[in-house]
Amino acid sequence: MRQLYVPGDSAIHRAPAGGKLALLAAAALLLSLLPWGVVGMAVAVLIASAGYVLAGLPARVLGRAWLRVLPLVVILGAALFFFADPATAFIAVGRIVALILLADLLTCTTRFGALMEALQRALGPLRRVGVDPEVVALTLSLAIATIPVMAGLIGQVRDAQRARGLRTGPRAGVALLVLVLRHADDVGEALAARGIAG
Repeated sequence: MRQLYVPGDSAIHRAPAGGKLALLAAAALLLSLLPWGVVGMAVAVLIASAGYVLAGLPARVLGRAWLRVLPLVVILGAALFFFADPATAFIAVGRIVALILLADLLTCTTRFGALMEALQRALGPLRRVGVDPEVVALTLSLAIATIPVMAGLIGQVRDAQRARGLRTGPRAGVALLVLVLRHADDVGEALAARGIAG
């Protein structure tokens, strides 16, 4: 399983995992529910990108994050541009890009163990109704970590299609499914090696 955490000593690195999770959840709600305009969405994406600088992460980390979302920007943006209008395309793509960048920033500045502990504490009350907080925390942690990984897999498929001179089509979906299943196997093996799953 790919190690996402990038060691550092910034204020963002030192911030409690629970606080960062709460901010990510709040950002997701704001990005989804507020009536954004083009300028506001551009500012939101810039703020998400600026988080990498504030965290003292190397420029290559931000560049890698943008390379992962670039195929999504091109494919989804082009589709919405033709079927809706440029402003709608920009805002819709901007929402997703900002959220992916923030999720990637969280996984780059928060150790997986700290993320798990924060989720377990937040989900603790669910134990009273028969829900296992550890299992739910693991599922949510993996889901958050998978957001930037999935964006990267989409980029790999697009690059492979382009290298073969093929246009994006049904074959790309099959290739993406293969990569997703392979990633799932890697995650399963990593969990089994740590005695978390069998």
